[in-house]
Amino acid sequence: MLRFEDQIKDQFKDQIKDQFRGMAALTGVMLMAAAEALAQDNSSRPARRIVVSIADRKLAVVEGDRIVRIFETAVGAPKSPSPTGIYQIVNSIADPTWYTKGKIVPPGKCNPLGTRWLGLSRKGYGIHGTNRPASIGRNASHGCIRMRNREVEELFKMVAVGDQVELYDERTPEIARLFGAPSLVAAAGEPAGQ
Repeated sequence: MLRFEDQIKDQFKDQIKDQFRGMAALTGVMLMAAAEALAQDNSSRPARRIVVSIADRKLAVVEGDRIVRIFETAVGAPKSPSPTGIYQIVNSIADPTWYTKGKIVPPGKCNPLGTRWLGLSRKGYGIHGTNRPASIGRNASHGCIRMRNREVEELFKMVAVGDQVELYDERTPEIARLFGAPSLVAAAGEPAGQ
Protein backbone atom coordinates (compact mmCIF):
# COMPACT_ATOMS: atom_id res chain seq x y z
CA MET A 1 0.00 0.00 0.00
CA LEU A 2 1.23 3.46 -0.89
CA ARG A 3 2.07 5.82 1.83
CA PHE A 4 -0.07 8.91 2.21
CA GLU A 5 2.79 11.19 1.07
CA ASP A 6 3.28 9.12 -2.11
CA GLN A 7 -0.46 9.31 -2.85
CA ILE A 8 -0.37 13.11 -2.49
CA LYS A 9 2.70 13.31 -4.80
CA ASP A 10 1.01 11.14 -7.44
CA GLN A 11 -2.16 13.26 -7.29
CA PHE A 12 -0.06 16.43 -7.59
CA LYS A 13 1.84 15.00 -10.60
CA ASP A 14 -1.44 14.09 -12.27
CA GLN A 15 -2.79 17.61 -11.69
CA ILE A 16 0.37 19.16 -13.17
CA LYS A 17 0.16 16.87 -16.22
CA ASP A 18 -3.49 17.84 -16.73
CA GLN A 19 -2.61 21.53 -16.48
CA PHE A 20 0.17 21.15 -19.07
CA ARG A 21 -2.19 19.29 -21.42
CA GLY A 22 -4.75 22.08 -21.01
CA MET A 23 -2.15 24.77 -21.68
CA ALA A 24 -0.91 22.89 -24.76
CA ALA A 25 -4.46 22.58 -26.09
CA LEU A 26 -5.14 26.27 -25.40
CA THR A 27 -1.90 27.25 -27.13
CA GLY A 28 -2.87 25.18 -30.18
CA VAL A 29 -6.29 26.83 -30.33
CA MET A 30 -4.73 30.30 -30.03
CA LEU A 31 -2.25 29.54 -32.82
CA MET A 32 -5.02 28.30 -35.09
CA ALA A 33 -7.10 31.41 -34.34
CA ALA A 34 -4.14 33.67 -35.09
CA ALA A 35 -3.43 31.84 -38.36
CA GLU A 36 -7.08 32.11 -39.39
CA ALA A 37 -7.18 35.82 -38.55
CA LEU A 38 -4.02 36.40 -40.58
CA ALA A 39 -5.47 34.47 -43.52
CA GLN A 40 -8.67 36.50 -43.36
CA ASP A 41 -6.70 39.73 -43.12
CA ASN A 42 -4.67 38.82 -46.23
CA SER A 43 -7.73 37.59 -48.12
CA SER A 44 -9.56 40.86 -47.48
CA ARG A 45 -6.79 42.76 -49.27
CA PRO A 46 -7.18 42.66 -53.06
CA ALA A 47 -4.46 40.81 -54.95
CA ARG A 48 -1.86 43.28 -56.15
CA ARG A 49 1.12 42.95 -58.39
CA ILE A 50 4.00 45.20 -59.28
CA VAL A 51 4.89 45.72 -62.94
CA VAL A 52 8.23 47.35 -63.73
CA SER A 53 9.14 48.70 -67.15
CA ILE A 54 12.92 48.79 -67.19
CA ALA A 55 12.88 50.75 -70.47
CA ASP A 56 10.53 53.40 -69.02
CA ARG A 57 12.15 53.30 -65.57
CA LYS A 58 8.72 53.15 -63.98
CA LEU A 59 6.87 50.87 -61.58
CA ALA A 60 3.11 50.34 -61.48
CA VAL A 61 1.05 48.83 -58.69
CA VAL A 62 -1.80 46.96 -60.37
CA GLU A 63 -4.97 45.56 -58.80
CA GLY A 64 -6.81 43.38 -61.31
CA ASP A 65 -6.74 45.54 -64.45
CA ARG A 66 -6.73 48.82 -62.51
CA ILE A 67 -3.61 50.93 -62.05
CA VAL A 68 -3.38 51.89 -58.37
CA ARG A 69 -0.23 54.03 -58.60
CA ILE A 70 2.77 54.62 -60.87
CA PHE A 71 6.21 55.54 -59.51
CA GLU A 72 9.43 56.67 -61.19
CA THR A 73 12.42 54.43 -60.53
CA ALA A 74 16.09 53.95 -61.22
CA VAL A 75 16.98 50.62 -62.78
CA GLY A 76 20.19 48.69 -63.41
CA ALA A 77 23.08 50.43 -65.11
CA PRO A 78 24.29 48.98 -68.44
CA LYS A 79 27.14 47.14 -66.65
CA SER A 80 24.72 45.73 -64.01
CA PRO A 81 21.29 45.45 -65.64
CA SER A 82 18.10 44.69 -63.75
CA PRO A 83 16.94 41.10 -64.20
CA THR A 84 13.79 40.36 -66.17
CA GLY A 85 11.15 37.85 -65.22
CA ILE A 86 8.39 37.17 -62.75
CA TYR A 87 9.29 37.06 -59.07
CA GLN A 88 7.61 37.34 -55.68
CA ILE A 89 8.24 39.62 -52.73
CA VAL A 90 9.92 37.36 -50.17
CA ASN A 91 10.61 39.88 -47.41
CA SER A 92 9.92 43.46 -46.47
CA ILE A 93 12.22 45.35 -44.13
CA ALA A 94 11.79 48.83 -42.71
CA ASP A 95 15.08 50.67 -42.12
CA PRO A 96 17.27 47.93 -43.60
CA THR A 97 20.97 47.35 -42.97
CA TRP A 98 23.11 47.04 -46.10
CA TYR A 99 25.65 44.22 -46.17
CA THR A 100 28.31 44.24 -48.86
CA LYS A 101 31.81 42.83 -49.28
CA GLY A 102 33.49 43.49 -45.95
CA LYS A 103 31.20 46.39 -45.09
CA ILE A 104 28.03 46.84 -43.04
CA VAL A 105 26.04 50.05 -43.38
CA PRO A 106 23.38 50.52 -40.67
CA PRO A 107 20.07 52.29 -41.31
CA GLY A 108 20.48 56.01 -41.84
CA LYS A 109 21.33 58.71 -44.37
CA CYS A 110 24.42 56.89 -45.70
CA ASN A 111 22.57 53.64 -46.41
CA PRO A 112 22.17 53.08 -50.18
CA LEU A 113 19.02 50.99 -49.56
CA GLY A 114 17.22 54.01 -48.17
CA THR A 115 14.39 53.50 -45.70
CA ARG A 116 12.69 50.35 -47.09
CA TRP A 117 13.62 47.02 -48.71
CA LEU A 118 11.27 44.68 -50.58
CA GLY A 119 13.34 41.57 -51.32
CA LEU A 120 12.57 39.55 -54.44
CA SER A 121 12.68 35.80 -54.96
CA ARG A 122 15.71 36.47 -57.20
CA LYS A 123 18.48 36.40 -54.60
CA GLY A 124 20.25 39.69 -54.07
CA TYR A 125 17.64 41.82 -55.87
CA GLY A 126 14.89 43.99 -54.53
CA ILE A 127 12.95 47.22 -54.63
CA HIS A 128 14.34 49.79 -52.23
CA GLY A 129 14.81 53.42 -51.36
CA THR A 130 18.01 55.35 -51.96
CA ASN A 131 20.45 57.82 -50.49
CA ARG A 132 20.90 59.19 -54.05
CA PRO A 133 17.48 60.54 -55.11
CA ALA A 134 19.00 62.24 -58.17
CA SER A 135 19.53 58.75 -59.66
CA ILE A 136 15.75 58.24 -60.05
CA GLY A 137 14.82 58.20 -63.74
CA ARG A 138 18.21 56.82 -64.75
CA ASN A 139 19.90 53.50 -65.42
CA ALA A 140 22.04 53.80 -62.30
CA SER A 141 21.63 50.87 -59.88
CA HIS A 142 23.47 47.59 -59.47
CA GLY A 143 20.36 45.83 -60.78
CA CYS A 144 17.81 46.59 -58.08
CA ILE A 145 14.81 48.86 -58.56
CA ARG A 146 15.46 52.13 -56.72
CA MET A 147 12.79 54.56 -55.58
CA ARG A 148 12.63 57.84 -53.69
CA ASN A 149 12.38 57.09 -49.97
CA ARG A 150 8.98 58.72 -49.48
CA GLU A 151 7.62 56.75 -52.44
CA VAL A 152 9.07 53.38 -51.42
CA GLU A 153 7.52 53.97 -47.99
CA GLU A 154 4.16 54.43 -49.74
CA LEU A 155 4.71 51.29 -51.84
CA PHE A 156 5.73 49.37 -48.70
CA LYS A 157 2.22 49.93 -47.28
CA MET A 158 0.52 48.92 -50.55
CA VAL A 159 2.07 45.48 -51.14
CA ALA A 160 2.81 42.38 -49.11
CA VAL A 161 5.13 39.39 -48.98
CA GLY A 162 3.95 36.96 -51.65
CA ASP A 163 2.81 39.62 -54.12
CA GLN A 164 4.04 39.16 -57.68
CA VAL A 165 6.68 41.42 -59.23
CA GLU A 166 7.09 41.46 -63.01
CA LEU A 167 10.19 43.04 -64.55
CA TYR A 168 10.10 43.74 -68.31
CA ASP A 169 12.92 45.09 -70.45
CA GLU A 170 10.83 45.24 -73.63
CA ARG A 171 7.57 46.98 -74.33
CA THR A 172 4.54 44.72 -74.47
CA PRO A 173 0.90 45.67 -75.02
CA GLU A 174 0.40 45.67 -71.24
CA ILE A 175 3.45 47.89 -70.69
CA ALA A 176 2.10 50.31 -73.30
CA ARG A 177 -1.33 50.27 -71.58
CA LEU A 178 0.21 50.89 -68.14
CA PHE A 179 2.86 53.46 -69.00
CA GLY A 180 1.75 54.93 -72.32
CA ALA A 181 3.93 55.54 -75.36
CA PRO A 182 7.64 55.97 -74.66
CA SER A 183 9.01 59.45 -75.07
CA LEU A 184 11.84 59.95 -77.55
CA VAL A 185 14.12 61.03 -74.72
CA ALA A 186 13.30 57.93 -72.62
CA ALA A 187 13.78 55.71 -75.67
CA ALA A 188 17.29 57.13 -76.07
CA GLY A 189 18.14 56.05 -72.52
CA GLU A 190 18.27 59.47 -70.89
CA PRO A 191 15.74 60.90 -68.45
CA ALA A 192 13.41 63.60 -69.73
CA GLY A 193 14.81 67.11 -69.34
CA GLN A 194 18.44 65.95 -69.09
